Amino acid sequence: MPEFLPQNDERAPNERPVAATAPCRLAVETARGRGLAPFYASCDWSAVHPGIRRAVIMIHGRLRNADAYFQLAGQARDAAGDAGRDTVLIAPQFLAAADVAAHRLSPDTLHWDWTGWMGGDAASGPAPLSSFDVLEAMLDVLARRERFPALEAIVMAGHSGGGQVVQRYAVVARGDDALRDLDMRYVVVNPSSYVYFDRRRPAAQGGFAPCDTTRCPGFNDWKYGLERLPAYARQAASPQALEEAYVRRDVTVLLGGADCDPAHPALDTSCAARAQGAHRLERGLAYARYMRLRHPAAFGHRTLVVDGVGHDGAGMFASPEGVAALFGGKRRAQ
Repeated sequence: MPEFLPQNDERAPNERPVAATAPCRLAVETARGRGLAPFYASCDWSAVHPGIRRAVIMIHGRLRNADAYFQLAGQARDAAGDAGRDTVLIAPQFLAAADVAAHRLSPDTLHWDWTGWMGGDAASGPAPLSSFDVLEAMLDVLARRERFPALEAIVMAGHSGGGQVVQRYAVVARGDDALRDLDMRYVVVNPSSYVYFDRRRPAAQGGFAPCDTTRCPGFNDWKYGLERLPAYARQAASPQALEEAYVRRDVTVLLGGADCDPAHPALDTSCAARAQGAHRLERGLAYARYMRLRHPAAFGHRTLVVDGVGHDGAGMFASPEGVAALFGGKRRAQ
């Protein structure tokens, strides 16, 4: 049996081995190498599923507790009633080296440092594959008509650290280019920060101004801006092309109306994150204003506040706004 850390361990909660690892494995292979990505799924991916019309990819937060998020996705599907009936649920798990060691997993299991996967960084082993490569490989399987012949929509969603993954992937995604006639949607929930497309950040009275580089020299580095991109995105198109592609994508941002604690223990308090606002709610609302100012005539993303809910993934996805974002029909911005 694996040996876990003692109960009185004082490390950060995410710097401990996970309690459970996902049972399924997805082979991910690129020119940089090959590895296996653990994941949960509500159906056998090796079989044909003619009745599946929607796929929800639910991404865990910094605790890497994919089991909890897989259960959360199931609860949201139940709340959706008939709208969630023909849905496959998938929850990838981005493990740390300590998880692989504690659970004695195969050496070809992909693993990262504690949080590098949240920005699409290369894995520590067995090959330098990005967490975004894993998502791309999942989309590739879902797009196979011989496996999912009736699939109509794919929803990629994440809360907190998972919300960061979804927002970053929506900026640099390559895997959704091959989805052809599928409806691809991104649901970003309560992330600590966002990717900005220029060097301006929120300023007084709701405006935006160039950030003070003397106080925060790395404020525009990835994952907060487009400088020093990860390997996955270094061959990407120009920053302008990345922004244009992001604006065209179907993105919904859900913000907890009570997720406004500047001292929340899981809040990113780096200077690059604080340059975007004092807390998650403020940062999310500021980012929505920023994008609307940059694209006043053609910005269709939705930013919705879920009143009374704090930094709570279950509360966010179980809310009417959360259920609609995951299982509702395609909508235009209001």
